Amino acid sequence: MLIVPYEPARAEIVVVNSRFIASLSPADSVEAARSFIEAARREFRDATHNVPAFIVGGGASVTEYCSDDGEPSGTSGRPLLAALKGSGLGNVVVVVTRYFGGALLGTGGLVKAYSEAGKAVLAITRRARLVETRRVSFSLPYRLFDRVKIAVGESGATIVSEGFAEEITMEVDVEEDGLESFCAKLSDISSGGVAPRAEPARLASVPL
Repeated sequence: MLIVPYEPARAEIVVVNSRFIASLSPADSVEAARSFIEAARREFRDATHNVPAFIVGGGASVTEYCSDDGEPSGTSGRPLLAALKGSGLGNVVVVVTRYFGGALLGTGGLVKAYSEAGKAVLAITRRARLVETRRVSFSLPYRLFDRVKIAVGESGATIVSEGFAEEITMEVDVEEDGLESFCAKLSDISSGGVAPRAEPARLASVPL
């Protein structure tokens, strides 16, 4: 099971008047990671450095990358990548932006600052499991709404949308392993009156 970021996050630290802004995002491909890096560089185009690192994939299929972006070799990209690897996350990209504060930090100071900036944003990052899910849509009468919502919660499913007209329409994301059980619950509640329609399986992030 791969643990990934659930959503973007940002944190900032100040070290001897230099600002270090760590921007993090989920990235399910190398292309997505590089796109986020370029977006951060555009956002902070006036910064002294924009140091990137990413880990894409998990298990035996992992792509790792880092760059010092003009900082002394080994003082920024590697410590940032080490912080990512220590977090246990996959499919994650971070850019640490530095605005120089007028005082040199030295090699050890830079390593510590970039590492701490990475750890700061990782500390506030919501985590999720990357699992196979199925999006299930169905309609139901109002009298069953409360019971169905309880069944959704008991199944660990996530409500994606609700519509209220003559009947209630719902879309929920259900983990593949729990699909059969969830559909059986809907059938029991409605005495077979609710006919769920499941889309093909896809990978999705389920919050921890």
